[in-house]
Amino acid sequence: MPEVRGYLYPKTGTGRSSLIPSPPWYYSGDMITIEYRTDPDRVRELLPDPLELAEDDPGAVALIWADWQSCSASREELLDPVRAQYKEAFAVVRCAYRGRTYSRCVYIWVDKDFAIARGLHQGYPKKLGSIHLTRTHPYGPAPRIEAGARFGVTLAAADRRLAQAVVTLHGPSPTGGFVNGHPMAHHRWLPSIEKGGGLALDELIESGAAAFEAGPAWAGGADLELFDSPTEELARLVVREPIGAYFRQVGVVWDGGTPLESGGTREGQP
Repeated sequence: MPEVRGYLYPKTGTGRSSLIPSPPWYYSGDMITIEYRTDPDRVRELLPDPLELAEDDPGAVALIWADWQSCSASREELLDPVRAQYKEAFAVVRCAYRGRTYSRCVYIWVDKDFAIARGLHQGYPKKLGSIHLTRTHPYGPAPRIEAGARFGVTLAAADRRLAQAVVTLHGPSPTGGFVNGHPMAHHRWLPSIEKGGGLALDELIESGAAAFEAGPAWAGGADLELFDSPTEELARLVVREPIGAYFRQVGVVWDGGTPLESGGTREGQP
């Protein structure tokens, strides 16, 4: 029998057509983070069992825009930029599992298919969207990383604007925010192919950066607006109280996660 190769579909004789290569995956990017507080009940409705609200600041939310270049261990994608460059916007909350605080991505939009495929593997609920953020540059009218610099960010999906903001930097910060500062607690779900068969894959997993480096963080304020959509629910995380906004350039390595529970474990089965 011939052997087919590839980390994910489509699998072929060479494996060259696979949507994504095997980990580790490397990321370099600019991140703009806007943090605020919403109704904790709106966070709770996004946390399936066995996750619970974080004990401290349970209504805290981070909306994050990122402009990424990513690659596999060979780095070959960086020299074929269409395979490396993409943008994403995502909403992160915090939650608790067995007394430990985790971050959890509850909504996320990306603009490339390979980013969606990675998200399916990692437990990120990725969908296609249109994401834009102002880029920095040391020359011309683009903002520098300095006090008073202003950045615009926008997010749309299915022809509807979901979010927009203007961020103004005030000065250096010891942190780039706190909501997205924990290991991630995500679910990996896949329905059975058999009608009424439940879930063929049902895992709660922990993952995070295998390595992380970052430039100086800058803090500021944001004028953020969220918009209703017939197909998206981001606006349910209504802004009750602004916390702050941040800009940071980061480098991240992702190289797998750890299963915490399976569906059978939660049902008391081995």
